[in-house]
Amino acid sequence: MNEPKKILVVEDDDLQYEIYEEGLANFRLSRALTGSDALTMMAKDPPNLIILDHVLADGEKGLDFLPEFRELLPFVSIIIVSGALEVAQQLQSLQGPRRAHYCIPKPVDVEELKRTVDTALQECGEAEVVKQFEALERSKRVDALDLFSRSTDRLSRQTQIQQLLSKTKARPNISALARQYRVARRTIIRDLQELIRRGQLKPEIYPEWESPE
Repeated sequence: MNEPKKILVVEDDDLQYEIYEEGLANFRLSRALTGSDALTMMAKDPPNLIILDHVLADGEKGLDFLPEFRELLPFVSIIIVSGALEVAQQLQSLQGPRRAHYCIPKPVDVEELKRTVDTALQECGEAEVVKQFEALERSKRVDALDLFSRSTDRLSRQTQIQQLLSKTKARPNISALARQYRVARRTIIRDLQELIRRGQLKPEIYPEWESPE
């Protein structure tokens, strides 16, 4: 018998969480009251899906934690459920590399929530990666596996570089990073450029005297 999927609900409202418990009874739910607690919990026991409210306990805002959630668990689906977001904020949360997958308004329609959770688990997160690999296989490219491997390796390396550089104000040592990850210097430079373009690193971290060409 298959284990029920794990859903982490980041929600400080008791009544709202009771709705989730009743509507998503077929899943294994855990709860965090703040984004800070959620980061700790998901690092110890990664969920299959995250339901994220925007207004949380201790004055925290859910959308502020979205980038960290995506960096820690890049292949986990995220559904934002909130009644406090303007249309522009909803659109912003669904755009870019650190996006959520869905945004549902409060009060929650339980049937819509169930459908969205089922779709997210079947088609988003890890399922997206599998579909990309299957698409490469169907293309009959002889280098499909190599392309897929390089793509996931790049994302993993960039996440590690971002975490490493976020702990220091010093400019990165390109040569040292290249040796550490066993890649060319220009590969590290392109990683930095991509991280800056996605807003994961500040522009000043990139050494302007370097050029990938």
